[in-house]
Amino acid sequence: MLQYLNMTLKIKNTLTKKKEIFKPLEKNKIRFYQCGPTLYWNQHIGNLRSVALADFINRSLRYLGYKVTFVRNYTDVGHLSGDNDGDADTGEDRMEKAIKREELSPQEIAEKYKKAYEEDIKKLNTLFPEHTPKATEYIPEQIEMIEALLTKGFAYTTPLAVYFDTSKAKNYHRLSGQDMQNNLCGAGTGEITDKNKKNPSDFVLWFFKAGAHKNASQTWTTTAFASPLVEYGEGLPGWHLECSAMGKALLGDTLDLKMGGIEHIPIHHTNEIAQSENANDAPYVNYWLHNEHLLVDNKKMSKSEGTSYLLSDIEKKGYSPPDLRYFFLQAHYRSKQNFTWESLQASHNALKKLRQKITSLPDGGSISITYKQKFIEKIEDDFSTPEALALVWQLLKDNSISDKDKKATILDFDQVLGLKLNTPEKNDNTNMTNEIKKLLEERQQARQNKDWEKSDQLRQKINNLGYDIIDNNNEQQLIKKEKK
Repeated sequence: MLQYLNMTLKIKNTLTKKKEIFKPLEKNKIRFYQCGPTLYWNQHIGNLRSVALADFINRSLRYLGYKVTFVRNYTDVGHLSGDNDGDADTGEDRMEKAIKREELSPQEIAEKYKKAYEEDIKKLNTLFPEHTPKATEYIPEQIEMIEALLTKGFAYTTPLAVYFDTSKAKNYHRLSGQDMQNNLCGAGTGEITDKNKKNPSDFVLWFFKAGAHKNASQTWTTTAFASPLVEYGEGLPGWHLECSAMGKALLGDTLDLKMGGIEHIPIHHTNEIAQSENANDAPYVNYWLHNEHLLVDNKKMSKSEGTSYLLSDIEKKGYSPPDLRYFFLQAHYRSKQNFTWESLQASHNALKKLRQKITSLPDGGSISITYKQKFIEKIEDDFSTPEALALVWQLLKDNSISDKDKKATILDFDQVLGLKLNTPEKNDNTNMTNEIKKLLEERQQARQNKDWEKSDQLRQKINNLGYDIIDNNNEQQLIKKEKK
């Protein structure tokens, strides 16, 4: 594939606010890191969208001929709930909340939700990263980075914590573009009763087992690592520190690409840059990618409103993970996307139609170089998956390309799309009983006769048997109702 690598890949870099021609640190090799999940709860479809988007980018890079080393971490300690309010150093530890809620050990909590997460992303057909480090596995590396910052004068200690001194960092807000004087109110305040903090924006590198963390379930004794922190006692790392330490250990001082949600720009990623660059005396990340949020019915997802959907909720409605993946493909990673059940139904219909068309085409063709170059142009333009997907439909309608070549070319594109387009489409109603099949046939006939009263009566009978019906033009889709 290296013959296609022509150095025209362009990436919208959050750091420079410009679309730039990508230049890797090493020829044909890419060090790619994505911020991973906190293992305290199941991941909703908004979280899964970020995984799918990173997967499209990862697949695109490999398709273009790069050798990618992809890292996605697991946070299993130190992530506080305050980051929802723009301050990752305040609030209750998320793992502590899960421990109280489920009465399990931290390790049991982490393994439970790691397993659930990996099952979900496997269903979404994402490529598994080369490395999936957990924060608790890299405590010595985190302590080593703290020591470097203390030695160089970029960090200081109080009886409660070790802090990074943001007043010592040059261009601290260059990622977000914020003015230091207009920083988010309360950002980085850490332990709010700590009177010894120097600056409001200083952030925690290490919490000592004191104050709000006196009874923390997860702590480490720094004497085990021959650390100068020993005089201050045991504790746990701050959330920002883990990615810096793990990225350095697995990919080196400088990364080619790092990806995360836009909510990480003003605090989490800003702090990562400050601590990494001052500890390592090297640039931290050359190209920053940030994905936008997934909305539901044009509003933020909400547990209280029942819209923080899980993948299992999608499946209970009769949809498949590939349907959701197709839905995700239709919006650029830097654009908000609005989820509705109607839009998911449209994605289901489109994927079903696409698979039916492709599996009906004959094998034995050759890849169309003209369309392959067009496809490459789409993904080289800041990973424009919506345009790449649209090109598939354009190719299907092109009568100048043989059916055999259409199939070969589209299946080549599917290395990026990850939709398993050569999979025969299953009948939506394969598990129906004969009784329900008969009722559906009668209702279809009633609809054709425009006998709406009879159609409604038959719908109610089918509902009583545990199924909902979605009418889509001339088709009836049967969905098994969720048991209450």
